[in-house]
Amino acid sequence: MDPRTLCFLSCCLLICVISAEIHEGRRTPKAQKKKDVNKAASLGEGKPSGAPGRKPKSDPDRRQKSLRMKIPVEAAAPRPPAPSILTRVVGRGRFQKVGDSLSLRAGEPLELRCRGKVVYWRVPVYLEEEGEGRLRIKHFSQHSRLQLANSTGADTGEYGCWARDCQDAACTEGEGHQGKTFIFFTDPEELFVPTENYYEVVQLRSHQSVLLPCQVTNPLAQVTLHREFPPEEVPVDGTDISFDVKKGFTIHRPRASLAGSLFCLASLGGMRQISTKYMLIYINYPSSPPKPTIQASATSVLLGENFNVTCTVLSEPEIAVDFSWEYPGQKLGRPPYVSERADTVRRKGQVQQEAGSTLYVEEARDGDAGVYTCRATNLQGTRAATTRIQNERLLLSSWKVLGREL
Repeated sequence: MDPRTLCFLSCCLLICVISAEIHEGRRTPKAQKKKDVNKAASLGEGKPSGAPGRKPKSDPDRRQKSLRMKIPVEAAAPRPPAPSILTRVVGRGRFQKVGDSLSLRAGEPLELRCRGKVVYWRVPVYLEEEGEGRLRIKHFSQHSRLQLANSTGADTGEYGCWARDCQDAACTEGEGHQGKTFIFFTDPEELFVPTENYYEVVQLRSHQSVLLPCQVTNPLAQVTLHREFPPEEVPVDGTDISFDVKKGFTIHRPRASLAGSLFCLASLGGMRQISTKYMLIYINYPSSPPKPTIQASATSVLLGENFNVTCTVLSEPEIAVDFSWEYPGQKLGRPPYVSERADTVRRKGQVQQEAGSTLYVEEARDGDAGVYTCRATNLQGTRAATTRIQNERLLLSSWKVLGREL
């Protein structure tokens, strides 16, 4: 073959190959674009169905709602309680949070720290009476320190502090500025907090609860209540009588059958001890001050005649009522002639006590005219009732009660 012909054919073949590559490069973007459109349609981002050729309307509310749904909503964390301002120093630079109660061995030193600029401490009465000695308190610019040396079982009790934030002359207090804890100083030889008295008199008042303060030095001790005569254990049901290891036995419903000598018995391991003995005296306490009524023996009295004025009080049975009188004859030096009584009566199906006091006036004079006042007093207070004797023929007015307590 002629070389010229061969060269011509080679050039034509090269031109065809280049043309095919150029044509293929122009088709690729179009196909890729179609492929991308199909992919977008499959993901729901293409044209909305039913509206071919239209641009989709923007929906900002829908996008915002979708955005809100995608962002997780975190619940608000509960507000942590205010940290206690009271801590215990357990070593150099080491502090321990104190809880509701704390147990230490007798003889072990105690050091407490309370945060605040102006700090006040509360300690058991036993330590308050001791003064400067084993107990030392020192105030600093931002806190106060309490130190107790040579601790004993008698130091068992509540320790607390409160701080005041003072700026210039204004001071504020709050719940977050208080701290307290009950500390047991355990003593293997003393299960009860020692007291000075062997016998302690306790009044059982019918209207209020009473505490038998037999505190223990160890919260693990088992404590029961007993009667001395006749020797027997007093049941503790949690309703009429309850026990608190920090306080002792509380009698919520005092009654006459509990009167007498009672004591507490503590046991721990193989050791048993009894507390101070409590002599309980039952007092039927009135529910309110007395309400006296006053009445004269006659509505009118002539000069020279005798008359009397009676003051009466209705109350619960066995309630002591004291009477006192004020009368015009006192200015004349006339001594009082008074008689008193207390009877049990039944009114409207209830048993009551009727106490009375009668003031006698013999041979009435002009100076006996005026106001007669009777005052009746019980453990709840005093009230008075008055009546007046007129100057003319000694007319006695009807009684009336002064409603205020004196």
